[in-house]
Amino acid sequence: MRHLPNVLSVLRIAGSISLLFCDVKEWLFWTLYVLCGLSDILDGWLARKLHAESKSGSVLDSVADIMFVGCCAIRLLPVLQIPVWLWTWAGLIVFIKMVNQVSALTFFKQICFPHTLANKLTGVLLFLAAPAMFWSVIPIAIVAVVATFAAAQEGHFISTKQL
Repeated sequence: MRHLPNVLSVLRIAGSISLLFCDVKEWLFWTLYVLCGLSDILDGWLARKLHAESKSGSVLDSVADIMFVGCCAIRLLPVLQIPVWLWTWAGLIVFIKMVNQVSALTFFKQICFPHTLANKLTGVLLFLAAPAMFWSVIPIAIVAVVATFAAAQEGHFISTKQL
């Protein structure tokens, strides 16, 4: 039972890769999307409930999150009408997160994915806002505000060794 959270993370990676082969206008894509999103919530909850939290599990969860976001982006971005200002903002967030990782590697010789409340809130909001992007950019702009704060907070935690 202790390995169940990690199994869910690995299944999320497999589900994320499966999204690459689905049409975004079909029910299979959105079913996998929801299952991957729910597994993200469930794996963390189970890890705490089963007292199975670990550094490797935390990294695996973060890798699964990155795979999910990346695979969704590959499938959704080509069909969405996203304004240039939002692309620029997203690029800035990615840049800040990359600087955070370079800083963690430089100073601590390890990657660092702090599971802060702001990062968790960003994930939940992104999961909820992505489907709404077909109708409006406002939900994703709200996510960008939270994600910017989360990235800056993450950098602060890394620079002050509050890992």
